[in-house]
Amino acid sequence: MPTAVHILIGLLWSAVLIGFARILQGWLRKPHARRLLDRITGTVIGAFGIRLALSN
Repeated sequence: MPTAVHILIGLLWSAVLIGFARILQGWLRKPHARRLLDRITGTVIGAFGIRLALSN
């Protein structure tokens, strides 16, 4: 039963992401939006890398 709940939550989360992507598809196609998302992603990955490098 816990596995079914986990699968259901995953499916719902995917549906929400797809729904938002469809709503925002015009904005997401703009070069400015892509650059912004690339910067956010790079910052998050860099922060995780720094945290990993400084951890024991």
